[in-house]
Order: sequence, then structure tokens, then C-alpha cells
Amino acid sequence: MHKHLTALLAAGVLLTGGGVAFAHHPFAAEYDSNKPAQVEGKVTKVNWTNPHSFLTVDAKGANGKLEHYRVELGSPNALVKKGWKRGSVKVGEMVTVNGWYARDSETRINARAVTMKGHEFDAASSYYDSGTSPQRSGN
Repeated sequence: MHKHLTALLAAGVLLTGGGVAFAHHPFAAEYDSNKPAQVEGKVTKVNWTNPHSFLTVDAKGANGKLEHYRVELGSPNALVKKGWKRGSVKVGEMVTVNGWYARDSETRINARAVTMKGHEFDAASSYYDSGTSPQRSGN
């Protein structure tokens, strides 16, 4: 009985702890490095969460209509290492996002950098962890 209980508990820990590992994805699985993106707009939501932080930015799309862009950033820890703080970007702030569009959507972006108040912040993109990207210089 004790063996079965131990095995069951171990399996439960692996399954619940594995959620973060499954949620983390390589850049190329969702984004296209041949589809560069640049969006200028207003931040409407900030999610400072693991494994990736996100911004929602309202900006005019290529069609001229207002679009809601979901912008993926690095993890909170990676962003802090790049000089961000939890309150670096706030709802209502105007930003420029540079990065890459998702393979399946022109309203999802993996950010390379976010410019706000005249300062460019490195977004700790998973692009640079992909093994196929060029080495990043500066920032």
C-alpha cells in the first residue's frame, strides 16, 4: 500500500509541476522570424507572469482598424535582468513594440524590444534562446 501511495504522490507532483514546462515553448513553434512586426499604441493590460509576461496593446492594424495586440515578453526574472521593474510599463502608456508576428496571427507578437518614454527596453525574447538566431549585441 505504501509503495502505491508513494508512486501516486510522485506522479501527481510530476503532473502538476510539469504544467509550466509544457506552457513554455520554443520561439519557432509559434512565431515567424521572417515576419517582423512594429506596432505603436496604448497599453491596455499588463500581465507580469511566468513563464512569459504579456502586454496587450491597442493600435491600428494594417487594415486601419483598431486591433488588440497580445505581446509576449520574456519571464519576469529575465525582464528584471534587462532592467525592467514590475511597474516599468503601465496601462494607458504609449509604447512601440518591435518583434515578430505569430505564424497564425497578425495580432500576436513576440517582442524583441519595447520603447516607452523614449527609452528602448530589451524584451528578453525567446528568439535569442532558439539556437538559430544571430547573437544579440548591446542591450
